[in-house]
Amino acid sequence: MLREIRQVLRLIQLMGKQRKRSSLKNTGALLVLLWTEKGSSHQRLNCTVAAAGSWCFGIEMQTLQADLKKVLLPDVWPCPEPDPEELSAFTDLYGSLKFLLNFQMKNPGHYSSKWQAHVKAFLQTFGLTNAGIRIQLKFKIHGQKSQHDFSAFLISKVALSVQPPLILDVTCSAQPWCNQRGLWCQKGHPVVGERFPLGIPPKAMDQGLFGELSVQIVSLLSPCVLQYPHLPTELSRMQVLVFSPSNVPVSAPSGFFQTLPVALDYQHLGLGRMHCCSSKASPDDPVHSDGVVFTVERENWDDPERQPSHLPVQQSLLVLLFLQHSDPFTSELTDKMDCELLLELHLEDILSNNRQAVTSALQAELFNTMKALKERKKKREKLQSAAEVIVSATISIVSSSSNMDFRNACLKHMKVRDTHELSASLRESLWRVSSWKRLPKVGCYSAQVEGQAASNEAVRAEI
Repeated sequence: MLREIRQVLRLIQLMGKQRKRSSLKNTGALLVLLWTEKGSSHQRLNCTVAAAGSWCFGIEMQTLQADLKKVLLPDVWPCPEPDPEELSAFTDLYGSLKFLLNFQMKNPGHYSSKWQAHVKAFLQTFGLTNAGIRIQLKFKIHGQKSQHDFSAFLISKVALSVQPPLILDVTCSAQPWCNQRGLWCQKGHPVVGERFPLGIPPKAMDQGLFGELSVQIVSLLSPCVLQYPHLPTELSRMQVLVFSPSNVPVSAPSGFFQTLPVALDYQHLGLGRMHCCSSKASPDDPVHSDGVVFTVERENWDDPERQPSHLPVQQSLLVLLFLQHSDPFTSELTDKMDCELLLELHLEDILSNNRQAVTSALQAELFNTMKALKERKKKREKLQSAAEVIVSATISIVSSSSNMDFRNACLKHMKVRDTHELSASLRESLWRVSSWKRLPKVGCYSAQVEGQAASNEAVRAEI
């Protein structure tokens, strides 16, 4: 069923390309309703896909019937109309329908919670790069109902060289690791990376895939810590997602990406070794159902003298690979759909055939990310050196003072018993004050983290 939903979304995206000529925005709404009839067998599953808004402008359903039979594969059958209340609830929110399609799958398999989570994850991934579209997913399976609504809270418009601008969902929902209460940026800041050509392997050409093929990279580092320039950070995770030319997510070939860690130059990157840990969605991170996840070996955190609160903020790098294809001899809708299917079918061979170019581009993205993290680390180390001078000078003044009242007042103020504890307390205070010094940044969206211990006022008082 997921394959058919992907095909329908491709169809809407390709037909909706007319909005580019009419200067319409890629906004609107999408409804995916998966349902069964009362008393029907477990061997039949119905699907309703409806769309409203400018993102599907120009679609004429009457002229698409013949094409639909070709692009939706022979496993699809006609199905009864869905409950009118489901559609009316959708149109009440988002306006009249520009697209409506009902079809039925026979022998679709089990309707397990895992299967539902996979469908949900796929639509979340679709919404990641189509953030102007509000998505409703509904299940009505043998009396069991559930609904999931996806919409972007924070978006960013990203201009690409050969495509209409992307509208990315850059909302960062990850909570900071620490117990510090303060203003945190909940927005990711996408970076447009390299665009490079890909050669089409002979096997794909034999099946009809021609033209020019390239990849555009866009990366996103989260959570954002730009407002706290002295806070320690560490890259702990990288995720790779692949999108077709119609901006629909496709499965990243695990065979190619599992060998990627071996090809990276870790000494040049200044990064711990990476491991390909999964190509499936996890319960806590379902957005990446079609992506590949890498983890980075962490630095030694077993130092007994290191405070838990001093551990670096764990950041994740999301790498989006946008396939771009053009063929002057491909103009019909069904031909474009066939090209995308061939791209998806031969994606493993395409990436393997261009292994050096793809690896070099991903290495460059990691290098640019690590370069920024290294610059932060150098500034922090410089600040720590200055803090050590302050601590040493302060302890020297207190220790050498012959005024007992002065010495006792210093110890009492810092709530310590002797100069040894004073040194540790002062060092901790300086670390806290310097690390949590917030510098507002243009472009950041700050939100208060609730339910946590210390406040900004306490930090200012400590200063």
